Amino acid sequence: MIINYKNSKIHYTKTGKGETIVLLHGFLESLEMWNDFVPHLAKKHQVICVDLLGHGKTDCIGYVHTMEDMAASVYEVLKFNKVKTAHFIGHSMGGYVSLAFAEKHPEFFKGLCLLNSSYDADDNERKLIRSRACKMAKMNYKVLVNMSFSNLFTEESKRKFENEYNKALQLALQTPIQGYIAAQEGMTLRPNRFELFKNLNAKKLIIIGKKDGLINSKQVINEIKESNIEYVEFSEGHMSSIENKSELSYTLLRFIEK
Repeated sequence: MIINYKNSKIHYTKTGKGETIVLLHGFLESLEMWNDFVPHLAKKHQVICVDLLGHGKTDCIGYVHTMEDMAASVYEVLKFNKVKTAHFIGHSMGGYVSLAFAEKHPEFFKGLCLLNSSYDADDNERKLIRSRACKMAKMNYKVLVNMSFSNLFTEESKRKFENEYNKALQLALQTPIQGYIAAQEGMTLRPNRFELFKNLNAKKLIIIGKKDGLINSKQVINEIKESNIEYVEFSEGHMSSIENKSELSYTLLRFIEK
């Protein structure tokens, strides 16, 4: 399905009936990452998956896509479909977008799950890495995407889930250069939203991968221990939708239906 937004196309899917679940993918992904989860979730719910700006079949709208820009495009999809409340599940960058959405529209949230994601802002080291990646994208994009995607998996996971890894990599390579750079620039600009997440009047869950090289699981667990934010720690890394698929499916349903 397509809606027009700022003279551009926003692509999304809608499956099932009932209370709404919004699924938001991560950087270098598309709504296809949720294909194996939607049939299960849609048995009792309406599931809306959105291709974020510059990803999948959604157009770019500029050369910087802030998390607020992406959240605004998701809002247009929900408004078009007359959705008033939902559970949001955001993987990695999709979690950042969910938090930006919550800042503007907290009344939408029945629950928010950050999947292999964070409420933190980028530190200076991460900002520098993103800046270098944007420069490299203009020179050797395919090599950069291969390298960026490879870093999301341990060597063991790449071997164990070789078919799933290769399929996801091919989808990542379809991300246009403008979409890559615009998202990197946007992620650099995002603020720390821990207080917002902690105080959001909704169910809250963080799903952590023990071997995730991008998220410091011990730090997260320590930061949320005095809050009402729940967490689940899986055995593998950043790509729980591939590496811990069955556990993730069970955990998401439990979170939504409790």
